[in-house]
Amino acid sequence: MSVAVIEEGAKKSNVLWLGLPSGLRLAWHVWHDGAIHLVTGGEEQSLPGLAEIAAGRGEIEVVLRSKDNGAELIRFTAVAEVVDQAAAPQAVAALAKERLNARDAAGLTARWAERSTVVRLVPRT
Repeated sequence: MSVAVIEEGAKKSNVLWLGLPSGLRLAWHVWHDGAIHLVTGGEEQSLPGLAEIAAGRGEIEVVLRSKDNGAELIRFTAVAEVVDQAAAPQAVAALAKERLNARDAAGLTARWAERSTVVRLVPRT
């Protein structure tokens, strides 16, 4: 499976499913620079175990579904890695731009730097 197919699916919907130790979990994300990016922890979405998997550069199953009818578009394995938020301002900005209903949009990235983990999911092809 090609990265182009995964990219197309990831851009068509802003949510995906992650195969976490606790089971499949719904998460919002953005596609940026050849990978899926998402944020977990703090006041953001709770994705138990993802930060630990990413800290060890572990693998995770990702399921992209159709925005129109919810049907599975593609299922693949990705390598999860923690993003150094200070070293990747464009990825953090892309996430912040897509974050809906943030209680304090102006302070969003500062809160993420203090309390959340930004994770990059690189598709294995």
